[in-house]
Amino acid sequence: MAEIHHLAHGWVTPTVSYVLSVLGSLLGLTCAVRFRTANSRGARNFWLILAAVAIGGTGIWTMHFVAMLGFDVVGSPIRYDVGLTAASALLAVVAVGIGLAIALNGTAAQQLRIIGGGVLAGLGVAGMHYTGMAAMRLDGTIDYSATRVGMSVGIAVVAAAVALWLAVTVRKPLAILAAALIMGVAVNGMHFTGMSAMSVRLEQPVTALNGATASQLLLPIGLAVVFGVLGLVYALMAAPTEEDRAGLAYLAARQEVDDVPAPAPARPTFGGVPQQRSAPAPAPQPQRPMPPAARQAPPQQRQPQRPPQQQQVGSAPSLGERLGSLQREQAQAAAQARADGDEETRRLGGQPAPRRMPNPDSSWTFRDRAEK
Repeated sequence: MAEIHHLAHGWVTPTVSYVLSVLGSLLGLTCAVRFRTANSRGARNFWLILAAVAIGGTGIWTMHFVAMLGFDVVGSPIRYDVGLTAASALLAVVAVGIGLAIALNGTAAQQLRIIGGGVLAGLGVAGMHYTGMAAMRLDGTIDYSATRVGMSVGIAVVAAAVALWLAVTVRKPLAILAAALIMGVAVNGMHFTGMSAMSVRLEQPVTALNGATASQLLLPIGLAVVFGVLGLVYALMAAPTEEDRAGLAYLAARQEVDDVPAPAPARPTFGGVPQQRSAPAPAPQPQRPMPPAARQAPPQQRQPQRPPQQQQVGSAPSLGERLGSLQREQAQAAAQARADGDEETRRLGGQPAPRRMPNPDSSWTFRDRAEK
């Protein structure tokens, strides 16, 4: 039997593989949370695919490949079949995606769907592991212990079921982180249990080994993992969360309320009668500017205007004087007419008409003044 080393590079490879499994599980569980809060079928399918890629691709298959970098068989080089290696990656993503679809879609018989999805996903993950082992080429024959193979398959099924249960239940960031740490332990435990089930019997090489070395696959796989993780992180950061959608709905509701015109304010009522608004005050009339001579002359040089009583002698009569003379003429004419009428009455033998005297209730006319 050949001597096998699973930690050929020390604790570097298992540490990196554990970090990758935790990172993939963390991203996958976060995508599962987004799946549960999505409001359309297209969005749910989108998050389901991302969760399958994160858990199956980054959390399981990439961890498996990095851990294989520390595998070494003394006395034989190791090569990898590129086709089978790619098929093992695809198998991991598809198996996890089917398990997530069974567990996440629907609410009836939740526990049964988690168990059924866990069994299918676990068998798919175990198939991924042994497909990756079958892609390995070396100068010898690989044998497996049935007991440890069964243990690795059982661990894969249990780990997948736990992962699906966490994908259905966890929501809080701390709970997701704790679940990712547990899933990292389960995935690494399944891998190293399966690796411990193998043994190698060396044989004389007949032809050169075909395939790519681990270092040749490391660069393209590493770039794929880096860009895949960055894409997942960007998708999670760019997509709106449930809180974001609630905030947008609140802002839209506020905008609709602001667009509705406010009703006119009611007039205040006093005693049940609306208060009548007073007419607006008239605008102030502009003041007539003063003549330039009056503006420029000092106050002491301005001549005061004479009152109407102090008019110079020989000047034209004022309007009041002319009105008074006219009233006197009318009174004299009226008195003369009454005297003539009395005389005519006495001549005819009658009595003169009584003189009309003013009273407080009657209006005071110019004729009454004349008669008085």
